Amino acid sequence: MEEVFIRDEFIKLGQALKLANLVESGVDAKFVVQDGLVKVNGEVCTMRGKKLVDGDEVSFEGNTFVVRSKSN
Repeated sequence: MEEVFIRDEFIKLGQALKLANLVESGVDAKFVVQDGLVKVNGEVCTMRGKKLVDGDEVSFEGNTFVVRSKSN
């Protein structure tokens, strides 16, 4: 499973999708999230601004990554 490392205590879902290179832009992130194509911790999430913290797992188009805080 891939890991996405963050510097702060959280990252917004749209930003995390870009950081993981699963979408090219914030606009792309907005649409895939609004369309219900992204799961957070196994549940469909339609909130692009959802705050993800260390240990949250995100799935999109067969790709899964886990958020890791660099402070851990």
